[in-house]
Amino acid sequence: MGVKKSIGKKKDHGGGAATKGKGKGGAAGAMQGGQGVPTNKKFGQHLLRNPGIVDKIIAAADIKPSDTAFEIGPGTGNLTMKLVESCKKVIACEIDSRMAAEVRKRVSSAGRTNLEVKENDVLRESWPVFDVCVANLPYQISSPFTFKLLAHRPAFRCAVLMFQKEFAERLIANVGESQYGRLALNVKLFVKVTCVCKVSRMNFSPPPEVDSMVVKVVPRDPPIEVDFREWDGLMRIAFGRKRKTLRSSFCMTHTLKTLE
Repeated sequence: MGVKKSIGKKKDHGGGAATKGKGKGGAAGAMQGGQGVPTNKKFGQHLLRNPGIVDKIIAAADIKPSDTAFEIGPGTGNLTMKLVESCKKVIACEIDSRMAAEVRKRVSSAGRTNLEVKENDVLRESWPVFDVCVANLPYQISSPFTFKLLAHRPAFRCAVLMFQKEFAERLIANVGESQYGRLALNVKLFVKVTCVCKVSRMNFSPPPEVDSMVVKVVPRDPPIEVDFREWDGLMRIAFGRKRKTLRSSFCMTHTLKTLE
C-alpha cells in the first residue's frame, strides 16, 4: 500500500470506471517508505501518515505462510513489505508505472523474491488464484470491483478492503436502514462483511475531503450456489427504479425482452 487517491466529494453510486484517472486508490502507505516518489496530481494521491492502519489490515487478513496475497495498488510498498514477509507469494496490481518500479526496487533491496507486479487496470485484467486480497480502492471503481470480487472463482479466504466511508456503510447496511440496497443485498448473499476500523481523513497528507473505512469480506462456507451475474442482473431490475413496484419494473418492454 503506497498512496491514497481522492476525488474529493464525488461519491460512488454503483457505477463503474477504470482505475485510470482521478480517484482514491493504490492501497494507502505510511510515510516511512517511498518518500523519493512524488505524488501525482493527476491521480490526486495522498500519503498515509499512520502506519498503524497497515498493521490493522495485516492483522485482519490473518496471513498464513502458505498464502498467495493479491494486492491492489501497492503504491510505494509499505503494506507490500509486510505481505512478502508473511506469505508465500504476493501478486500486486499497480497502474502507476512509477509506483510499480518503486515497489519492485524496495522489495528486491530487502532480498525478497516472492513479489510479482502486474502493471494494468484491475477491472480489465483476469485475476489470479489467491487466498487473501487487500486493497485501497479508487472511489469510482468501488462497486464494479466489489461485484467482480464476489464473482471471482475459485473462492478466496478473505479480503480486507479500504473504501470511502459512505460506500462501506452501504456495503454493511442491514434491512430497514437508509443505505440498504442492491449492494448490501448482494454482499450478504455471498459473503459476510464486517468493519475493521474507520480511517479519518486526517491520517493522510494532504488530507482528502472524505473519511474511509476498512472492511473484511469472508465468503460464505458452503457457498450459495447461484450464478452471480444472473442474480445481479435480477437485482439491477429490482432496485433500478426507486418508488416503483416490482411488477412495473418487470413489465417494462426492454426488461421483458431481456428475460426472454
